[in-house]
Parts: sequence; C-alpha cells; structure tokens
Amino acid sequence: MHTKQSLLADLKALGIDPNGTTLAHLSYKSMGEVEGGPQSIIDSMVEYMKNGLMVFPTHTWANVTEDQPYYSVQETEVCIGIIPELARKTPNGIRSAHPTHSVVAFGRDARSFTDGDHLFTTPCPRQGAWGKLLDRNATILLVGVGLNRDTFIHGVEEWLDIPNRINENKRMLFIRLADGTLVPRPNSGHLGHVAENFPKVEGFLREKGILKEGKLGDATVLYHQTQPLTQALNALLLKEPDLFGER
Repeated sequence: MHTKQSLLADLKALGIDPNGTTLAHLSYKSMGEVEGGPQSIIDSMVEYMKNGLMVFPTHTWANVTEDQPYYSVQETEVCIGIIPELARKTPNGIRSAHPTHSVVAFGRDARSFTDGDHLFTTPCPRQGAWGKLLDRNATILLVGVGLNRDTFIHGVEEWLDIPNRINENKRMLFIRLADGTLVPRPNSGHLGHVAENFPKVEGFLREKGILKEGKLGDATVLYHQTQPLTQALNALLLKEPDLFGER
C-alpha cells in the first residue's frame, strides 16, 4: 500500500521543484491502493509544494451548459474525476472563477494566481490561470493519463489562434463568485475533440527530452515543463496549424 510518505518520496524522485508551480491531471485508479484514499494524494502533493504552488484542474464544462448556464465557485461540481472534486473542497485551496476551465490552487500566491479568471471569454485565456502556467514554466503532471488529457496544449493552440478550435458563438453564462456576487459573462467553448490527437506528438517530445516519464504510486507519470513544450509545439503548429485537427 502506498502512503503519504512514499508518495512524497515519489514526487522527489521525479525531480519536481518544490518551490515552483505544479499542475496535476490524475487518474486515481491508476495509482493503486493508497492509505487514506484520494484525499491522501491531494494532501501529499499540497505538502510537497508547500513552498511553491500546487494546482489541480477543476473543470466544469460538462456541468455548465446552455440548459444549466450557472457556475458557482463554491458549489459547482467537477466533471473530470474524484481527485479534482475533492481538491476543490480541500481547506486552504483557492478556486478560480472560470465557468468551464477553473483550477484550484494551494500556496502563498494562490489567490493572485486564480484572480480574475471570470473576466475572460475563452477556455484557456493567455492572461488567465492557464497562461500563468506558461509564465511560471510550471510542471504539468499526467498521472495515469496521456497527452489527450493535457489541457495546457489547448492553451498553446488558443494563444496561436489556431482556426476551428474556439466556438465563435458565445453563450451567456452566470458566474457566482466566492463572495456571492453574480457576474454574467459571454463564453466560448472548444470545438470538436482535437485533444484525442495530442498524443501524436508524444514520440517527438520524448526525443527532444521535453516529455519525461516516472512513477507516482503504481501510476505511470508523463510530465513536462510548460515553456519548452510551448516552444516546441509553436514551431510545429506554425508549420502545420491543423496538426491536431480531426481527420
């Protein structure tokens, strides 16, 4: 059985900078038996990054729809798994107010990292939390999942303005901030399912030494820093904008 201490040791073995910024996409089932269950995984990561910033995606794109256009920082459930759902409820976390692609952050500057996400109208705005991951050269952990779950790559495409990625037709959503204020904001979603094609660059990123592999519990972990990945993908996408297009 994996324990909090063994998970801390695994994170250290991955070489994650405890003073930097880390975002983790996780499959709980992939990690094997963990003492304390999924909450122990969250607590281990938050403790490891106590002098930096630990971030979990808390997406709600499947729960905030035309039929149900309301997002609440405090109440709207996550649609991407048990660990993000528990993370949003974990004490001392600050959840952003993006209505479909929110995150929850833990650390000294968690509030400034998440602040203002409700002001934007696209899924991964450059000035929002996903763009701040680039500014910080954050580490993205894919724990038991593949590149098709790497939301950051959606950001790379958005910032290059790749055609046919963002719906031009905005829908009006209503965002309930942590202080109870209700803010209406038009918002665009992603088009199609291009993320299923993100793994086509896995071999290239491995060869370049950008995408690395390790273990966390029983799970295989793919991980990268945001700046070298962005630089490499920018070069590929400028040559072939529809690299990840659906075929």
